[in-house]
Amino acid sequence: MSTIKTIGLITGGGDAPGLNAVIRAVVKTAIGVYNLRVVGVEDGFEGLLGETKTHELTADDVRGLLPRGGTILGTRNRGRFVLHDAGGDVKPEESFRVALDNLKRLEIDGLIVLGGEGSLGIALEFDARGVPVVGVPKTIDNDLACTELTFGFMTALDIATEALDRLHTTAASHDRVMVLEVMGRHTGWIALHSGIAGGADVILIPEIPFTYETVVEKIQERERCHREFSIMVVAEGAKPVGGQEIYQDPGDREHAPRLGGIGEMVAREIEARTGKESRCVVLGHLQRGGTPNAFDRMLATSYGSCAVHALMRGERGRMVALRAADIITVPISKACASIKTVNHDSQLIRTARDVGISFGAPDEAQHHGKEVC
Repeated sequence: MSTIKTIGLITGGGDAPGLNAVIRAVVKTAIGVYNLRVVGVEDGFEGLLGETKTHELTADDVRGLLPRGGTILGTRNRGRFVLHDAGGDVKPEESFRVALDNLKRLEIDGLIVLGGEGSLGIALEFDARGVPVVGVPKTIDNDLACTELTFGFMTALDIATEALDRLHTTAASHDRVMVLEVMGRHTGWIALHSGIAGGADVILIPEIPFTYETVVEKIQERERCHREFSIMVVAEGAKPVGGQEIYQDPGDREHAPRLGGIGEMVAREIEARTGKESRCVVLGHLQRGGTPNAFDRMLATSYGSCAVHALMRGERGRMVALRAADIITVPISKACASIKTVNHDSQLIRTARDVGISFGAPDEAQHHGKEVC
């Protein structure tokens, strides 16, 4: 039998559609099934420092949360639990000591942490210091290992695909090259999925370095087939062969560097090389905001409920995960050991090339899928 009477609930990192749906499921399961108390920690792990920022969550507090974007607890993707130095990340022991003292004072017996690689890495430190932790995989980038999907990704994909649908009409009207820059950090999941779903002509992702010559050849190939416009999707971490990722913010000790700017660079280069008017749209935080779609509501609800059950079964240092339509648990350490990247020879990559999408790779001519005139 579990000795847990009070669960602390934390949302960390960047916001994602479905956070509130997980909060709702945790609270309803904890109270309705186990008669537990749930204490929400505000502003990520930072709410455990100083005077603390917490409040008890009741069934009334989570009514109407299912379709609501953001998080009622607030979140931070910077803070005092991880400091970024040139020699690597440092986790200050003093921050953990203060937080552990406050957890004891608040009578919180275990934590459920909603977050990506960074937040779950901090969560694992609490587990190692004696606080049982279960994690819930949250990131629109879908780059957490050991799970097929993270909640928030499918909604971000819908938003990116709708943006491509809209860009098609203006690109066709003006015979332009339209470049859509999407999030994804060091992976191309959003760009790949939305590019296929939105009918892109070129998709540039971090996993496949590109050359401008190959991209230009694709645009000119379309013109030879009397297609005077082109649509490109560029992941924020994409880079040319031999080049580096582009950062719009170098970061500091309390927050990591922020990618961005590759879309505008690609648009300028394409215009210079082809003479075609080129424009870049950076989708940015629109991918994070607003109502979660039906799939993310269901996934988030399942994750929240299963996280409570896992904690009450005595599991610790584990993360709930989707695998073959079932919710399982996996070690947080394994989920955070490395990011999940796009396989160069995956079915989606092959499918994209089959229908004529270019990835700008130097060896593109070796692959099938030329423009069909």
